[in-house]
Amino acid sequence: MMSLPLNQPTDILEASITEVGVRLRRKELSAEQLTRHALDRAVQTQPMLNAFIDIWADSAIAQAKQLDLEAASGKWRGPLHGIPLAHKDCFERQGLPMTVGSKVMGTDLGRVTATALQRLSEAGAVDLGPLNMNEMVAGPTGQNPHFGDCRNSWDLDRISGGSSSGSGAAVGAGVIYGALASDTGGSTRLPASMNGLFGLKGTYGRVSRAGCFPRAFSLDCVGPITRSAQDCAVLLQVLAGWDPRDASSLEAPVPNYISSLETAGRASRWAVLERIAPCHPDITRVFESFIEVIQTRYGQVGRVQSNEIATCYAMADVFSKVEAATLHGQWMRERRDLYSQAVFSRTEPGLHVPAVRYLEALQMRAKILHEFLHGTMQDLDVLVCPTMPIPVPTHEEADVETPGKVFGVVTALTPLVRPFNYLGLPSLTMPIGVDRAGMPIGAQLVGRPFAEARLLSVAQQLSKDIAWDRLACMQRAQALKVEKS
Repeated sequence: MMSLPLNQPTDILEASITEVGVRLRRKELSAEQLTRHALDRAVQTQPMLNAFIDIWADSAIAQAKQLDLEAASGKWRGPLHGIPLAHKDCFERQGLPMTVGSKVMGTDLGRVTATALQRLSEAGAVDLGPLNMNEMVAGPTGQNPHFGDCRNSWDLDRISGGSSSGSGAAVGAGVIYGALASDTGGSTRLPASMNGLFGLKGTYGRVSRAGCFPRAFSLDCVGPITRSAQDCAVLLQVLAGWDPRDASSLEAPVPNYISSLETAGRASRWAVLERIAPCHPDITRVFESFIEVIQTRYGQVGRVQSNEIATCYAMADVFSKVEAATLHGQWMRERRDLYSQAVFSRTEPGLHVPAVRYLEALQMRAKILHEFLHGTMQDLDVLVCPTMPIPVPTHEEADVETPGKVFGVVTALTPLVRPFNYLGLPSLTMPIGVDRAGMPIGAQLVGRPFAEARLLSVAQQLSKDIAWDRLACMQRAQALKVEKS
């Protein structure tokens, strides 16, 4: 049985971004040494995980050397100076290829670097290269017939989640400290949850999407996947803010997410969002234990239901199909043979959705959001529900390339996450425990518009309360698998 070699708790790649930053500033470690360590880990795990589309070792080392020169001259770019990251291959890099996990893109090179990547680079992050993903940002599993399937960092026989599959797998395997992901209907939160990580879909318009290949422009959000809420705050601090290149970018003040981690969540009013979808008993058991922890820290947690959630899911599906079909229509006509059957079958129906249905979804959005905020979330700061209603499936269970199976797989994995893309509300997934197979279970925290600081703060405190230990849980998962085999 093949298993992924785990890092040790003392490994520098398992430290937080803040901890590593201290060592870099003290000259106990150089950016080049850290980058070479990360590259070694990337090469070591690639045959098993298939998390990368390509590993740009020479470029990464050159970046790290330049950052070391800057540090030696007294220039320090901030908390991300010298930190190795890698990113889902749907972000443009000027003069470099972007596959979007597909063969349709050919050999075209990026014209302008995506704003999110540019901001990370300016903050001193090192880019190890493009990460694997579901073809054309379409799918929750991490399966890719063109570049090979991406595998779960906890169990190689299980899916990594998608469409930001490589982002979840690489961060989960301790290759990098964080990764950019994009989220149309759960594509940041699902791989984060399946790999025992923190994944943030911010308020719609909070992070620029300029240079990010879209699935549905009315839903897409760019955000980070990391191993802690603190690391997530460090990345969001760099990413958030208005961008004139993105018409949907919002001119709203950016708070200090890092300094408010200990305070922004105080006195938060909570409720469980119930009856969205039936959950597996393992999910329910771990989730209810988590609610007890929330009550210990924040007081009584209420229970609410929402009449809008089912409508939000349906309307998000309309957006996703129609807007994707608009983008892909000509390609599907001219290059149909370059599409997998799963992506083609999910995209082509958008060509047949009546215009009135799409306009209805647009028209209803503001009204439904108003009713949700002033009804379901009235007098509340945070709603909580499981991130996924089922345990992490195996590759065989979630094989979307089996004809006719893709729609059932998508429906099974996304009912708790997709509605919040339609509402445009911030939502953060955090690990809260494991199922009977030892696989991670996530809880989704949903806030009011621009409540990212609150969500990060409560996630930071609650992860301490439950004494979340990712490496220990991964080791137990591997031990359980050995016992069963």
